[in-house]
Amino acid sequence: MNRPLVTKPRPVPEDWDRRGLPGWTYHSKALFELEKREVFQTHWQIAGHVSDIPAPGDYLTMDIADERALVIRGADGVVRGFHNLCRHRGARVAAEEKGHCKGAMVCPFHGWVYNLDGTLRGAARPGSFGDMDRADFGLKPLDLDIWHGFMFVRFRPGPQPAVRDLLAPFERDFTDWRAADVLPSGTIVTSEIDVNWKSVRDVDNEGYHVAMAHPALQDLYGRTYRDLAFANGNSASYATFGDTPGRLWSVRNYVKFAPAPDWLPADKRKVWAYVGMFPTGVFIFTPETVQFYQDFPLSPGRTLQRGAIYRRPDETRQERLSRYLAYRIDRETGKEDVQLSIWSNESMKSSAFEGFHLSDLEFAVKNHHDQLRRILPVMRIQDAPAEDRVCETNERIRSATP
Repeated sequence: MNRPLVTKPRPVPEDWDRRGLPGWTYHSKALFELEKREVFQTHWQIAGHVSDIPAPGDYLTMDIADERALVIRGADGVVRGFHNLCRHRGARVAAEEKGHCKGAMVCPFHGWVYNLDGTLRGAARPGSFGDMDRADFGLKPLDLDIWHGFMFVRFRPGPQPAVRDLLAPFERDFTDWRAADVLPSGTIVTSEIDVNWKSVRDVDNEGYHVAMAHPALQDLYGRTYRDLAFANGNSASYATFGDTPGRLWSVRNYVKFAPAPDWLPADKRKVWAYVGMFPTGVFIFTPETVQFYQDFPLSPGRTLQRGAIYRRPDETRQERLSRYLAYRIDRETGKEDVQLSIWSNESMKSSAFEGFHLSDLEFAVKNHHDQLRRILPVMRIQDAPAEDRVCETNERIRSATP
């Protein structure tokens, strides 16, 4: 049985290397290909919540790093994950990001029919295929894990343990905020931003910028915000609100109407918590919602952002109002973070850029970078290798590392 890799956060050392990843790693096409294969295809990715697909035949799809995932609830009620490609010519079996199949999935290219458990029911004009055993042509399964209601997929075997072990340090958070019981408040939303995915994570992995860049968050809880870093690349942030009434309209009214549910432990009734799951997943817990968001690389300079907000199953009018107010705060914060990501990402092409010099308050950024360096040791090199030598250099450093 796998055990948690890390149970306690990393302390900030007294003397540590304050440099971040070198600028070339944010723009290299060759490194981007390695990241797709060794970071995104081999690590757990959040697909959604089981409440997103409540009925047999309900499904979700998502594309990540040249791979396509399909998560569907079978006729037996079991949730399964598959590669979203027909075994005939590779077309998408499910074309929409979310939908429902009535009893079977039908490939829109040539009409091959698959049962909801992924087995092939039949090929169109089967006599034209000669001696073909249907049992050999079911949809290819993905690793799928479900933990506290959230669904995770992985395209290839990788270094992370089962999700329950990977996120074990945050078991109490998922339990206390009753993550397994939430329901969708809307659809899973996506957007795109013209930056490298690591620039998005660099902004998101530290709260040092909150006081200057996020007026609403500073107004809400900036005085109490704290970050924690874990050696496996995971992270967490916690902040308590309500010590002041709030100056901004959204904050003032959120503080006024935010519920303090008695089923939450007393020390969490006025808390916003963030749990970061390497490489890009984030969960948010507030008194009225549970949320997730994540970043998927589309190219070295373009990133897809994907996320959803979930409500309480017995949501009151007060909780609905506070959820709306929290959304207003998050919406403005998101816009501010996008601009910060753009500025940071574009600076790395400047001849004046000499790298990061990180604060103790940005140790979680280094923590994320350290995990990337462990996976792709070529990122340890300050000067960019030739593009056609990036993969070879990575393997040479890896083989020389004890």
